[in-house]
Amino acid sequence: MNPISDRIERKVPLKVKRSQVWRVLANAEIFGQWFGVALEGKRFVAGEWTQGQITYPGYEHLRWNVLVERVEPERLFSFRWHPYAVNPEIDYSQEPTTLVKFELEDLDGGTLLKVSESGFDHIPDTRREKAFRMDSRGWDEQMNNIEQFLIDSARAHERQGG
Repeated sequence: MNPISDRIERKVPLKVKRSQVWRVLANAEIFGQWFGVALEGKRFVAGEWTQGQITYPGYEHLRWNVLVERVEPERLFSFRWHPYAVNPEIDYSQEPTTLVKFELEDLDGGTLLKVSESGFDHIPDTRREKAFRMDSRGWDEQMNNIEQFLIDSARAHERQGG
């Protein structure tokens, strides 16, 4: 078996302006729409916790709970969370968190979105491999989700004559 890495990294080129990508990342309500969390009325504020009910099928019994770390407009959005904390019988609050970072860079004709999650080396051995594997799969899906959300938003905007 391969040793588990401490870090997951994904990159996706998006054919939209940096400001449009930033809006769907930094606006908590919009973030929740593509990420699968009910965040109506919530905001992402550095140093504060943001919570919401997960809306992703099969996980609706769970609360999403992140500590927003940095919000640097159109450049960086990051938060800490407990990776793959899916068992409601377990109190994960005493475990270390991983750091999720969304970074934006200009790209010819659009924006490069980079996502990384690091800190798996500090997750308890009993959970580390599964948390890494499940979050790795999750980030593949979430990169598809944000890309599709931006495409759908652009189409809706065009239909409205924008």
